[in-house]
Amino acid sequence: MKGFVQVYTGNGKGKTTAALGLALRAAGAGLKTYFAQFVKGNEYSEHKALALLSDSIKVKQYGNGFLLHREPDAKDVRAAREGLAEIREIMLSGTFDIVILDEADIATYYGLFSVEDILALLQARPARMEMVITGRYADPRIIEVADLVTEMKEVKHYYKQGVMARDGIEK
Repeated sequence: MKGFVQVYTGNGKGKTTAALGLALRAAGAGLKTYFAQFVKGNEYSEHKALALLSDSIKVKQYGNGFLLHREPDAKDVRAAREGLAEIREIMLSGTFDIVILDEADIATYYGLFSVEDILALLQARPARMEMVITGRYADPRIIEVADLVTEMKEVKHYYKQGVMARDGIEK
């Protein structure tokens, strides 16, 4: 089976959720997924559910928390770059059918690693491997090499009425 590059981007809710849905579907088909989360550093509800599918889906975080209200520091950069190097080894190991780089677009936006780093990873991926990149601000160069791009567009969001992230829905 030929693998493709998918990008889920945009300012709307649902990018990570779509990637999780793909991982769940893949597990049902007997495929193995490596779910790498950048920027994120907390436990989310999906981690509890995915622990039940740990034979099919491996999740690892390469971040120290969201950067919405702060600038990245050296620890953020180090975690992301070490993660990208580890993912390259995992990708080339042949253990996984799908590699998801959750919030990798945000990581490039904040300079944790470069777009060129992602492009090099995509270039090196085995032909059968499916790769998914999520996050706002997808660089045009990543969009150009992708086979599928979905943009989540915010039309309306209750966050603007003061509703914070809720367990099981947004976190």
